[in-house]
Amino acid sequence: MPIATDAEPTADVRDLVDRAAALLRGRRLAVLTGAGISTDSGIPDYRGQGAPVRNPMTVQHFLSSAERRQRYWAGSHLGWKRFAAARPNVGHEVLAELERRGIAGGIITQNVDGLHERAGSTHVVDLHGSMDRVRCLRCHQRFARVDIAARLSADNPWLDVPDQVVLNPDGDVEIEGHEAFVVPECTVCGGMLKPEVVFFGEFVPVERFTEATTLVKRAEAFVVAGSSLVVNSGIRLLEQAARKRVPIVIVNRGETKGDRRADVKIDAGTSETLAALAERLG
Repeated sequence: MPIATDAEPTADVRDLVDRAAALLRGRRLAVLTGAGISTDSGIPDYRGQGAPVRNPMTVQHFLSSAERRQRYWAGSHLGWKRFAAARPNVGHEVLAELERRGIAGGIITQNVDGLHERAGSTHVVDLHGSMDRVRCLRCHQRFARVDIAARLSADNPWLDVPDQVVLNPDGDVEIEGHEAFVVPECTVCGGMLKPEVVFFGEFVPVERFTEATTLVKRAEAFVVAGSSLVVNSGIRLLEQAARKRVPIVIVNRGETKGDRRADVKIDAGTSETLAALAERLG
């Protein structure tokens, strides 16, 4: 699959990829991915170069304000068309192939786009949930997002869904004029619906974090791909790997909070670097 890449990697980057491959070769990997792996699929990064400054919806705002729920669901509905149309890129496909070959024990992702699963990865821990599922906060009934999207379109025919919208990493879109938007309710009990994603100010479910830590405990090396490790859950997993004294490789454009823990840090594009690493791992 063609992807947008930078110019030919510099000698320094090639040397770092060789060093990382030497550390990882013959070891079972746990991989943590962040927004940087999905940028080649057209989903922007929260903190990458050029990322706009924004104030995402917090769980407190969502739960406490009907007006904010209108604003969230209207923007999220506009963004869903592009978000759902995104396709896995080379980075996702490389990790799926490493899993099939038994090199990667599984993927832990901070993303909510579902692209790892669509690329063929079977052992994925969606640390922050997934936008393709919706849950009732009262009766806990689950719904497919495509079904909710159909209801939203039927209830809000006045809302245009343009092909070009400014998409945020969580599938949301900034929007005005949302006051008339009809928000979805649970068809079972009439309760409040919320996408099955971890909002800002919300904790990662204990069972999900336990699944992620189990992957790290079983691994013989830890790879971070496309995450700045600003979110606490990611840095906790990195610290767990560091305590095990397994090799740590970080691939990310710009600094991360874990750089000092890394045996090798590669400041380069995630997809092309993962592809280069996979070639060297044999």
